Amino acid sequence: MGPHKNLRVWNESMELAKKVYQLTANFPKEELFGLVSQMRRCAVSIPSNIAEGYGRGTNAELIHFLYISLGSSNELDTQLELSRRFAYVNDEDFIMLDALNNSVNKMIQSLIYVRKNQNATSDPTLQKP
Repeated sequence: MGPHKNLRVWNESMELAKKVYQLTANFPKEELFGLVSQMRRCAVSIPSNIAEGYGRGTNAELIHFLYISLGSSNELDTQLELSRRFAYVNDEDFIMLDALNNSVNKMIQSLIYVRKNQNATSDPTLQKP
C-alpha cells in the first residue's frame, strides 16, 4: 500500500470525490459536458495528485503535486458556488460539500507547509531507492 493511502487528506479527498460524483448525477443533462465534467475532474484530481506526488520520491515533487491538488480544490470551490447559484444543489448539500472541500484544502495547505519546512531525508517514504 502506498504511503498516500495512510494520509487523512487523501482519504478525505477520496470521500469528497465520491460525494461530488453522487451530487452531480442529479444535475441537468445539459450540464453533463460542462459543469458536471469540470467538477468531477477537479474532485478526482485532488486525491490523484496527492498520490502522484507521494509516488515521485522527492520532497520538491511532492510539494509540486500538492500545489496542483490545492489548485483543483480551489477550482472546485468556485464550481460548487456556481452550482449553488444556479440552484443545482440545495443548501444542505452545498454546506456539506463546501465544508468538506474547505477541510481538504486546509489539510493540503498544512501538508505543504510541513513539507516545505521538513528535511526530506528524514522521511523514508520520500527517499529514492
